[in-house]
Amino acid sequence: MSVLASPKSHKDRDFTQVQVINRAASILRAIRISGGLTLSQLAREVGLARTTVYRIVSTLESEGLLTTQTPDGKIQLGIELIPLGAAVRTDVRRELRPYLEELSLTLDETVDLAILDKDHVLFLDQIVKLHRLHAVSGVGLEFPLHCTANGKALLSTFTYDEFRRVIPDRLQKFTPNTISTRDQLSSELETVRQEGIAYDREEHTQGICAVGAVVYAPTDTLVAISIPVPSVRFYGNEGKLASKLLQICQMINARYQP
Repeated sequence: MSVLASPKSHKDRDFTQVQVINRAASILRAIRISGGLTLSQLAREVGLARTTVYRIVSTLESEGLLTTQTPDGKIQLGIELIPLGAAVRTDVRRELRPYLEELSLTLDETVDLAILDKDHVLFLDQIVKLHRLHAVSGVGLEFPLHCTANGKALLSTFTYDEFRRVIPDRLQKFTPNTISTRDQLSSELETVRQEGIAYDREEHTQGICAVGAVVYAPTDTLVAISIPVPSVRFYGNEGKLASKLLQICQMINARYQP
C-alpha cells in the first residue's frame, strides 16, 4: 500500500511565500547597509544557508534588484532600485512635509527630515526658519551617524550585528563633544531607545545642537525628524523641543506605523 503525501494547504503555501519575502528583504537590507558583500559574507550576515542565499540572490538579480557583475565580485544593489528609491524619497517628503511645517511653526525653529543611506544620514527635506542665528544642514547632503541627532535616532533601531558592522571601534571627532568610541555610543543609544529621543550637543558642529527621533514613513521606510538649534537657544530648552518633536512623531506613527 502506498502512502500519498497530502498537498500543501493554502496556509502552508502562504507561509512559505511570506518566508521567502522576509529572506529577500533581509538580503536587500544587508547589502544596502554594507555597500556590498560576497555570497559567503551575505549568508553569514543573514543567517541562511549559502545555497538558499544563492537562489534568492539569483532571482533578485534577474529582476535587476541586485547585481553580481562588480569589479570586486561582491553582490551590490541593482539599478532597478534607483527609481524605486527616488519614488520612496519623493513620497516621504510629500507625505511628511505638513508635519514638518506644523512642528516648525509651533517652535519657530528649523526642522529636518532624513533617511539612512548606508553608513550616513541623508537629508531629504528641511523647513528653514530665518532667525539671525539659525541652522541649515542642506537637502541632499550626508552627515555621520554617530554625532548627529537624526543619525543616533536611526542607529537606535539597529540590531547588535548591524550596529557593529556600520560603526567602527574608533569614531571621528568633529568637536570636543563628539563621542569617540563605539562602546560610548552604544551606551548612549540605550538611553535613546528608552526615551525615544536622541541629542546632538555640539557634537558635529560647535554652536549647533539638535534633538531627533525616528518615525515610520508612509512607505514603511524608517526616517528621522530632527530640530537643529543654535546652542544659545538649545540649553535649558531641550525638554520643550523633545516634547514637541515626540508629539509630532506620535501623530505620524499613529497614521503610518504598520
